[in-house]
Amino acid sequence: MDDTGTSHDTGALDEALQRLHRSGPERLGWLTNHAPMAVESLAARGQARAVHRWLDVYAPRLEDLPTGVEPVTPANWRAALGDPRRAADWIGHFSHEIAERPWRDVLAQWWPLLLPGVYGGASHPVIRVGHAVRTLLSGESTGPRLAELAHGLGYWAARHHTVSGLTPLPGAGSATAALDAVPPIGVRDGGFPARLGRVRGLPVWAADVTDPDAARRHLAELVRAATHRYATHGHGEPTMLVHAATAPNAVLRTLPALPRALWVPSLRVAWTASAAVTAMYAPDGPVGYTPPGTFTAEEVVERALAHGDEHVIKLTDTALDTGDGPALAAALRAIELSEPLR
Repeated sequence: MDDTGTSHDTGALDEALQRLHRSGPERLGWLTNHAPMAVESLAARGQARAVHRWLDVYAPRLEDLPTGVEPVTPANWRAALGDPRRAADWIGHFSHEIAERPWRDVLAQWWPLLLPGVYGGASHPVIRVGHAVRTLLSGESTGPRLAELAHGLGYWAARHHTVSGLTPLPGAGSATAALDAVPPIGVRDGGFPARLGRVRGLPVWAADVTDPDAARRHLAELVRAATHRYATHGHGEPTMLVHAATAPNAVLRTLPALPRALWVPSLRVAWTASAAVTAMYAPDGPVGYTPPGTFTAEEVVERALAHGDEHVIKLTDTALDTGDGPALAAALRAIELSEPLR
């Protein structure tokens, strides 16, 4: 077990990633392939023996890696950025880069270029990168783990989508209060891109942070607040509101691999992403939630695995990073609200 409180079974995880790298990052043209993130979560939480069994159930949803269009080069990469048709090209580009240079150098170069486009793919690409980085930080940089980082970065580049022109609204001192102050969008229907286009303004929070260590503390506070909030607000949209917590947590997990100069801008973008998801899927009001008993972290993980839904597994993983009772309650709430994997 490493200093993040996670442990990975290298063999089981690497075998699963090898299986998955024959598949594309999406299915049906826009739905995300969650399997790489879910199997990493399971392996990290002591469930490596269940990884292949879970993947066997999820596998029928997977589609083959798409065909490339043309290689991404220093001359054409800007034109390829944000073009989902270029997913295979981008994955190939990052596979080459990571084969030629240390993965941390590649990540440090591309993180500030990709960070403004964190909203593409409903924030799944940065979440996938966060899982990949955790595996690399927790142990050996095996071929499948390095390939997974290339797939995550390639997906992010292909789905790169920025947001601009948001009006700063009155903020709050704590992350909890700031999330409470997020105004819901006026029309709450349609998919993620349509809803994102209706977000006009978000509360200001942590705008005066300039110190990297303070940025990391504030990011951890945001993850905790968004995770806790799911227990009482997750009914607004049980799947999508998971990302209000898992997206900033992916950024938090990546910070140790990044130059400290990138920590403050990472906090800024993570807040905007979490707040935007909150605005897009907020329910009309909170509901009280009392967990059905007292459970250990290990028991909550086992319940999430038995349920099987990929978002439940990922939120449970994030809840264990926070590690307190309200966070575990949020994971149990996700189990109640979500459809099991069949």
